[in-house]
Amino acid sequence: MSQLELAGSAMLRVDAHHHLWNYNAAEFCWLEGDLTTLRRNFLPAELLLELQGANVHGTVAVQARQEVRETDWLLHLAAATPLILGVVGWLPLRDLDFPATLACYKEHTALKGLRHVLQAEPPGFMEDRSFNSGIEALRGTSLVFDILILESQLEEATRFVDRHPDQTFVLDHLAKPKIAAGELQSWANRIRELAQRENVVCKVSGMVTEADTKCWSTSQLKPYFDTVLECFTPSRLMAGSDWPVLCAGCTYPRWWKILSDWVDVLSADEQADILGRTAVKTYGLHPLLESKRPNLEIYS
Repeated sequence: MSQLELAGSAMLRVDAHHHLWNYNAAEFCWLEGDLTTLRRNFLPAELLLELQGANVHGTVAVQARQEVRETDWLLHLAAATPLILGVVGWLPLRDLDFPATLACYKEHTALKGLRHVLQAEPPGFMEDRSFNSGIEALRGTSLVFDILILESQLEEATRFVDRHPDQTFVLDHLAKPKIAAGELQSWANRIRELAQRENVVCKVSGMVTEADTKCWSTSQLKPYFDTVLECFTPSRLMAGSDWPVLCAGCTYPRWWKILSDWVDVLSADEQADILGRTAVKTYGLHPLLESKRPNLEIYS
């Protein structure tokens, strides 16, 4: 059987979370501290080399700036880059004319979801009426909404999800637990509560940068993985790299080796879910995989 036959293949790997950018200081001022080494361009040609080195078959590119032109740029890159199977972009959810803006993207089949940088918003933002109206406008579009929050926002995020039981949500980076500080239990309690909502899927990503990027170990990260594995189960977990942010503390092949080691004790079907199938199912990547299949055969 080909590696690219989705239904039961444990070989298919999809990186459900990475970024691309043309660096400039004004728009990427958040690249501070351990992230200063990332103050340069990260573009598809470099990404392709990383994917080949880790035997990853496709990706989902995620916005790094809250601008419509970033979404347009990522969609352009996806059209030109066979291995980018989907885009999670940004659109102005709070605008009164957001439904009209959304309608303009109806024909962009690579747009699979939207994201807002909720981790930078003040408490109560997820209760904002205009923001929730924007989420309501996603109903019937099949677009997913990625939740980017800090651990401290988990309770608010749970209330937010409860307002939209018919919307599919993807939790980015395990809600950024305080791994460097070794704090586990309070995060675990709150994420177990969120995981009870069946319309929430979780990305296993962003863990290294929540630890000490210069001094971390897989044993330090593993309890956080074990927690989301238990409460979300493999069918609602998807692997992501958070490349190039990952590069502040880990190489791309090493991260995929860590993920592979963690899931190795699971059944073939469970491994297939986490390493690729959950992302394909959640983001609706099937049509794009079919259309780009000839280009993906470089891995066969």
